[in-house]
Amino acid sequence: MIILIKPIITEKATADVEDFNRYGFVVNSKANKIEIKKAVETAYDVSVSKVRTINVRPNRKTRSTKTGVQTGKTNAYKKAIVQLAEGDTIDFYDNI
Repeated sequence: MIILIKPIITEKATADVEDFNRYGFVVNSKANKIEIKKAVETAYDVSVSKVRTINVRPNRKTRSTKTGVQTGKTNAYKKAIVQLAEGDTIDFYDNI
C-alpha cells in the first residue's frame, strides 16, 4: 500500500513550513498516523514529532443547463500535517 501520494505545496502550507516546521501530504485514506510517520521518516530521512490527519470532504456542485440540472462532486481525500523535530527539514525542490 502506498502511504504518501503527494506533498501539498500551497501558499498556506509554505507559510506553515517557515513558521512551525510543518509539512503537508496527501495520503492514502486507509493509512493511520503510525504508518504515515514511518513513511515520512523512511522517505525523507527525518524524525517526525507529531502527525495530524484530516479527512477532506468532497465539494458538491449543481448547475442548470439546457438539458436539465447537472450535479457533480470532487473526490474526497485524506490530508496529513507532519511536524518535524527541530533542525530537520524537507526540500521538495532538490531534484528539479
